[in-house]
Amino acid sequence: MADFVYRNVKHDLKQRILTGAFKNMRLPDERSLAEEYQVSRSSMKRALELLAQEGIIFKKRGSGSFINPLYLRKQGMFRYEGSNLGLTDSVKVPGKKQKIKLLEFHVIKASPEIAQDLFISENDFVYEFKRLRLLDQQPFLVETGYIPIKLVPELNEQILLKSLYNYLETELNLTVTRSFLNITVESSNADDQKYLALQPIEPVGVMEGIFFLDDGTPLEISNMRVHHDYMRFSTFVNLH
Repeated sequence: MADFVYRNVKHDLKQRILTGAFKNMRLPDERSLAEEYQVSRSSMKRALELLAQEGIIFKKRGSGSFINPLYLRKQGMFRYEGSNLGLTDSVKVPGKKQKIKLLEFHVIKASPEIAQDLFISENDFVYEFKRLRLLDQQPFLVETGYIPIKLVPELNEQILLKSLYNYLETELNLTVTRSFLNITVESSNADDQKYLALQPIEPVGVMEGIFFLDDGTPLEISNMRVHHDYMRFSTFVNLH
C-alpha cells in the first residue's frame, strides 16, 4: 500500500493543477504539502519528482516548485507521461468526452517479431486487440496492441472498453513508466479510411512503440494510427 501513496498524491496534485487550484503558479513547500496530505516527506518528495519529470512543474533552487505554463496551454495534445502512459489519461481535450469501441480481441501465438520485442518465447501466447477511440463520437485513433497473457492473465473485453493502464495499476499493481515510440506520417490505408473517415489522399499519423513496466519488463507493443486533425504530440526532454 505504501507504494501507492506517492502515486495518489501525485495524481491529486496533477488534477488540482489542471483545475487551476494554485493561482500564483507556485506550489506550497514540500513540508506544507506533506502535512496537508498527511504523508511522509519522502512520499511527497517522490510525488513532486514525478511531476517534475513529466514537465508539469519545475523546481527553482531556493525558490520552490512552480507550475509549467506550457503544460497548461497544451492540454489538448497527446501527453505520454509519468506513472500512467495510457491513452485514456494521455489524450485530454477540454469539453470532449472520450469513448472506446473494441473492434477485435483474440489470443494468438506470438510471431518471431512480437516475441523478440516483448522478450518472450515464440511458443508464448499474447492478446491481440484493436480499439477505436472517439471524442464526442468523432473517431480520432485506431490502436492495435499485443500483450503477453502471462502478464495480464485475466484481460477481457470489458477491461478493454475502459482504461487498460488504470486497470493494470489499480488491480495488478503494474505501472507503465517508459516507452519507445517511433512517430511518422503515412498516406491513409483502407482501414484508416474505414474507421477514421479519411479520404485516400489524406495523411494519417502513426505512432508505433513498446511500453515498459517500471521494472523494465516490456508490457505492450502498440500501433496507433491517428487522424491528422488530432496529431499533436508534446513531451518533456531532459538535456543532461
